Amino acid sequence: MRDFRQLAVWGKSHQLTLAVYRVTQSFPTDERYGLTSQARRAAASIPANIAEGCGRDSENELARFLEIAMGSASELEYHLLLAHDLGFLDHETYRGLDDAVVEIKRMLAPFIRRIRSGAG
Repeated sequence: MRDFRQLAVWGKSHQLTLAVYRVTQSFPTDERYGLTSQARRAAASIPANIAEGCGRDSENELARFLEIAMGSASELEYHLLLAHDLGFLDHETYRGLDDAVVEIKRMLAPFIRRIRSGAG
């Protein structure tokens, strides 16, 4: 069992989740149960799955939850693009959030490979 709080990728994904919650506060109220909820859920799923995987008994389970976190990151990447294209996010905010998602995905990929290869 690992302490998820010690993982840089968890810290970055937690900070991203906080940022997504902040920026979605300004989304239209009619999106409360649509894009706002979906973006927040996808964002929170990244650090939550990392944490859950760290609490599991096997490296295979950890890798599986890291892969789920990767899928959530890809989902969030699309939600942010959609929010930008709908005019809910200005370009600068969108770029910053998108860059953060891409960085998290770049951190998760080798972590997953390392765990799957048994070198975790």
